[in-house]
Amino acid sequence: MTGQVSFDSHARSVLTASVEYVNRLTPGYSGGTPYSAPTDDPESVTSAVADALTAIGYPPSTHPPLDDSRRLVHLAQRMRIVFESAHAGDLDAAATEINTLLRDTNARPQLDRGRDRPWSLHFHGPDEQLANGWAAGCAAGLALAVGSDLAGRLGVCAAPHCDRVFVDTSKNGQRRFHSPQCQSRVKAATHRARQATN
Repeated sequence: MTGQVSFDSHARSVLTASVEYVNRLTPGYSGGTPYSAPTDDPESVTSAVADALTAIGYPPSTHPPLDDSRRLVHLAQRMRIVFESAHAGDLDAAATEINTLLRDTNARPQLDRGRDRPWSLHFHGPDEQLANGWAAGCAAGLALAVGSDLAGRLGVCAAPHCDRVFVDTSKNGQRRFHSPQCQSRVKAATHRARQATN
């Protein structure tokens, strides 16, 4: 593939949301330190989801309902399976999970009128509930990525002690880290290791 990877604005927004949900709502490591997922405590769950929503453009005052928050945490856990499978080159496992997500979310394609263009394809859930809309949209966005030559662009950070995910939209498709901080951390460690052997 040559040139910059291009998703339409809706696909880009749901893939960005998928990354934010997985990175903010699943446990593991981030930037070399342990990262805790929200606990079963209602305040912890709604606060973590509110932070994820703010990161994707919702007003900071958004307080998602507890049921929606719990469903989005569960969605993030399932989407992590997709990212990890695609990153490992197991597109069969990624596609199987995406197909299950599409069925479970009842994702429905619909043409919606946008501000900057007349019509664009969006995916909606069976109703306007927050979790249903995002679950259907994220499932469809991941399906669009895995169902195209962009499947290799879903990644997991290569830095030690970091398992945060990303979508590689670079020209050369060689992105390895979820953040510039992890890239710098690895470069600094490599430099220190070289200096120690000299």
